[in-house]
Amino acid sequence: MPTLRQLRDRRSKAFGRTGEDLAAAHFERLGLRVLARNYRTRWGELDLVLTDEAERMIVFCEVKTRRLGSGEPWDNLHDDKRRRVRKMAAAWLTEVDDRPRAAELRFDAVGVTVDARGVLVRLDHLEAAF
Repeated sequence: MPTLRQLRDRRSKAFGRTGEDLAAAHFERLGLRVLARNYRTRWGELDLVLTDEAERMIVFCEVKTRRLGSGEPWDNLHDDKRRRVRKMAAAWLTEVDDRPRAAELRFDAVGVTVDARGVLVRLDHLEAAF
């Protein structure tokens, strides 16, 4: 039988996955293609790695998901997190051989706010956020 902590962790991961799904759909509507999701590195996990249709740009995106009334999605996008995302991006670029050889890199952030039922209330996309 799972512990209370394990149940909370499962719910938290599923909640985060919901935000990432919404962010990925947003990027696909913009014409970007997902190259990787939840790529694990020694510094943490890259939420989304994307490229444009011409593969001239690679976008590393940090997704922050919050419930309505529990603060802004950006509350935890602090300097340390941005530094770690850059390290994770460097690891991805080094470790993934079959990636596009894009001339440009961009670091975006997507803030997703959902209501108590998990329905999207707001999605904010900050291009070149850091």
